[in-house]
Amino acid sequence: MLKPISKIASQVQASTTLAIDAMYKQMKARGEDVVGFGAGEPDFPTPERIKAAGIAAIMGDHTRYTPASGLPSLKEAACLRLKLDCGVEYTPDQIVVASGAKHNVYIALMTLCNPGDEVVILAPYWVSYSEMVQQAGAVPVIVAATEAQQFKVSAAQLEAAITENTKVVMLNSPSNPTGMVYSREELQAIADVCVRRNVYVIADEIYCNLIYDDLEFVSFASLGEDVKERTILINGVSKSYAMTGWRVGYAAANKQIAKVMGNYLSHSTSAPSTVSQYAAIEALTGTQEDINAMRLEFQERRDHLVERMNRIEGVSCLRPQGAFYVMMNMESFIGKEMYGQMIHDDVDFAKLFLEKGKVATVPCSSFAAPGYIRWSYATSMREIDKGLDRLEQFIKNA
Repeated sequence: MLKPISKIASQVQASTTLAIDAMYKQMKARGEDVVGFGAGEPDFPTPERIKAAGIAAIMGDHTRYTPASGLPSLKEAACLRLKLDCGVEYTPDQIVVASGAKHNVYIALMTLCNPGDEVVILAPYWVSYSEMVQQAGAVPVIVAATEAQQFKVSAAQLEAAITENTKVVMLNSPSNPTGMVYSREELQAIADVCVRRNVYVIADEIYCNLIYDDLEFVSFASLGEDVKERTILINGVSKSYAMTGWRVGYAAANKQIAKVMGNYLSHSTSAPSTVSQYAAIEALTGTQEDINAMRLEFQERRDHLVERMNRIEGVSCLRPQGAFYVMMNMESFIGKEMYGQMIHDDVDFAKLFLEKGKVATVPCSSFAAPGYIRWSYATSMREIDKGLDRLEQFIKNA
């Protein structure tokens, strides 16, 4: 009899988004005509200038190890981008480069949390947050906002959830899965609570360049020096530059936290691919016209998807303000029978929709938003129409 594996590791659940995407890809590999709205990555190719920078790095033999927390020139590029896009100033020794924004979130939690610390997660939230908190030995405390609140947690809700054991608050704006964006006033109220209660904030701003309708983006760290000192700002190149597979993200924090995060990297993964880092430098310092072109295309898709979805009987959605996700309310089907099966929750609906409707979406129970289904509109208008046509037929024929 072998000794048991780690209790912490054995409690980690597989990512719902990746699981749905895997099922979709298996069906597609079998030749089934399925449409996928599950994965959260742009469908655009990486811009040519960025690919050329990666190729140039290979041809120039830039293929050796870099410092564990990233190339100095990439850290400088991140500082430039944060100043121009987010209005916050950092120095290179406050930047930590890791293998994606997700990796930075994980390292930040490992740096900040002791076993038993509480981490307040503002919900609906990206599924990996709570799993990473538990991997750090901490306790996730979920504070959820309703659709009536536009899925945005209030400062009063946050205040009520903080205890003497609270170490960190996790905030994502623009949000995955809701696509909603916290306003300056809403963020300031949350920041006031965090400073007064002396808690850190992991502010995941990976979608900061994907904001629609000329809405203002406000970086949490820009709300004052006391706020900035307590903030670990998370960003990267994956979403804005269609570079998900290059695996480069970065965090900005006070110097002590940044140093410890770098130490953690030095004994785990070290830095991301050197070639990817050189490509990321070009992404951050070169022309930003490709971002705007993608953003405008995403906005057009969002408008079309929201308009059509809200005309389908039994479902509805808010108009997201950023990112590339829509949260579809399907609560009207809970407790009803469809295709001979009882719909107990959004998971049942999503599985049946994939099986009968041949459309892959993501149930939001794992995002602390039961009764909702997430659609990613990081796909073509043709596929969006195809998916919505199938949704109409799926509901009509049930």
